[in-house]
Amino acid sequence: SLDGVDVAVVDIGRSKLQVVAFASVPYPAALRERILAASNAMTHTAVISRLNFELGEQYAAAVRRVCRRKGVKVCSIDLVGCHGQTIFHEGVNTLQIGESCVLAERLRIPVVSDFRTRDIAAGGQGAPLVPFVDYRLFRHRKRGRVALNIGGIANITSIPAHAQPGEVIAFDTGPGNMVIDALVQEQSQGRQRFDRNGAIAAKGGVNRVLLEHLLQDPYYSAAPPKTAGREQYGDQFVKRMKVSGLPMKSLIATATALSARTIAAGIERFAQPAPKELIVAGGGTHNRTLMNALAALLPGIKILTTAEFGIPPDAKEAIAFAILAWETFHRRPSNLPSATGARRAVVLGKITPA
Repeated sequence: SLDGVDVAVVDIGRSKLQVVAFASVPYPAALRERILAASNAMTHTAVISRLNFELGEQYAAAVRRVCRRKGVKVCSIDLVGCHGQTIFHEGVNTLQIGESCVLAERLRIPVVSDFRTRDIAAGGQGAPLVPFVDYRLFRHRKRGRVALNIGGIANITSIPAHAQPGEVIAFDTGPGNMVIDALVQEQSQGRQRFDRNGAIAAKGGVNRVLLEHLLQDPYYSAAPPKTAGREQYGDQFVKRMKVSGLPMKSLIATATALSARTIAAGIERFAQPAPKELIVAGGGTHNRTLMNALAALLPGIKILTTAEFGIPPDAKEAIAFAILAWETFHRRPSNLPSATGARRAVVLGKITPA
């Protein structure tokens, strides 16, 4: 994410997965601002090239730092999966930066990167890719489940009871934390990066008129596969909300309600038959106001977090790309065409040797 580098060290066996270590390493503030300035924006090729190499260095340093902190020997790691930093994505093309050659050279470990492009080449939207992992981890013989990740964007994976891969539906429901975080950072003049525990939203008061206006976006009722990103919910979206002239606290509360409403609507419209359980991961799990809103909107569904399955909620995406890298390294397909819209299942990513 734009916040920094999530590093998960995972031991992958034939029938089990063990999380050995996890930590997030924040980007330096100046680097974060440069990434944001180059994301879905007019920029210069020199900026992209420099960021590409600098991020490779950042990723290598983050891996070494987490290994040192957690007592893991870097030489014990067999493979690195690196999603990279998305600076543009619109379904028919995508760009993630963070030079894998730099990462492989610094760590002397093979690297799998650039996961999304092959799915797009196969007719998909390059996202979502994590549903392959959701299916592997959360499929149940008797209970239908939905896996929800609330990152900058919220996305769901619907896994019916005893589902086959082709029965899995997955898509981005709309904003997760992205709009909320942007508003909080502006309100606090950069002192806060997110709404801790949803405290601001809890006091802000949802503006129902603005909320209903935002919910009219046809994206929310469009059938999957579909993806969303900073292109839809970045600076321009925030500016449109601010035109209302509402107090910032009310805007934060309304953005939080928008995330909850669109997640719930996505589940109710497209996760059929209705699931028994909702398994939540991502930074949004820490937002009590958002989680309480989801519970109120989905009273018939038991809400859990991935922690109850041995997966730290903040680590799920990093763990997922470790698994996807492992599949690629063994030349096994790891996209779900039912989720991305691809014509067929394909081996994702590119391998950079050590």
